Amino acid sequence: MKKMLFCLSALTFAGLAAAQTKWDLPTGYSANSFQTQNVQQFANEVEQLTGGKLKITLHPGGSLYKANEIKRAVQTGQVPAAEFILSGAANENPMFGVDSIPFLATSYSAARRLHDAAKPAQAKLLAAQGMKVLFSVPWPGQSLYSVKPVNSPADLAGSKMRAYNPATTRIAQLLKAQPVTIQLAELPQALATGGVETFLTSSASGVESKLYEQVKHFYTVNAWLPRNATVVNQKAFDALDKPLQEAVLKAAASAEQRGWITSERLDGEFVKELAAKGMTINVPSESLKKELSAIGDAMTADWVKTAGPEGQAVIDAYRGR
Repeated sequence: MKKMLFCLSALTFAGLAAAQTKWDLPTGYSANSFQTQNVQQFANEVEQLTGGKLKITLHPGGSLYKANEIKRAVQTGQVPAAEFILSGAANENPMFGVDSIPFLATSYSAARRLHDAAKPAQAKLLAAQGMKVLFSVPWPGQSLYSVKPVNSPADLAGSKMRAYNPATTRIAQLLKAQPVTIQLAELPQALATGGVETFLTSSASGVESKLYEQVKHFYTVNAWLPRNATVVNQKAFDALDKPLQEAVLKAAASAEQRGWITSERLDGEFVKELAAKGMTINVPSESLKKELSAIGDAMTADWVKTAGPEGQAVIDAYRGR
């Protein structure tokens, strides 16, 4: 009788454990970011599709791990899932930074082609690190913000330019600016103290982080569309039963489709809002466009040299060669 009760208790406990599977999912972006809201909707859909058997708790704004710690946290199994910007890991492998090569893909359709070309190689890299990609969503094109007017490349020389990955660090160097590593969540404070004067980021970040309160000049250089990736630790995913895995993948597919559509729609709305908040929206001067284009050509060539044959294959696939 005791043995039977023990077995029943064990079965009951196992059932409760399965019903209460919980994942923490950190992101470095604020709760009001459209990227974070998309991940939250993904989490909500997972809970709904699994009947509450899998609950994902989102931790925005670097509240659980700092932005630059998040990839490592999910890679080592400290958290089951996470969201991070892929190009932030370009120092590990150049393939992670392909979507941040300046002026390679400067529209949503081009960014989608580049994503499709790079997806197999990036998924292979993450799999080797024990992670599975669930979905990936681009930010609107990166444009130039400046505390002071920028009429030519010379106006950027010597300025303190925010950098958040190797590509933005290199751009700052080529523009003879001073690169300063600052995460997005820390940018308003850096602007307030004069630690940053110029930077490349999306219209979305400008609105969501209220950067218009401290920066008044916006230049539509639309340099590249970097992607965030939401990933899961492979062991955590494998621990789910088949129906739960299928629910996660179904919600992830919806999140990717929704995210791309939302990003493109919001880009236009965000630029209008920046103007309404007092920012001057400028088309870059011919001299600035020429300089940035030359930097892009040089950095694409440099990237291919660093990435090797696999990188060349991605660029060729993107260009349809």
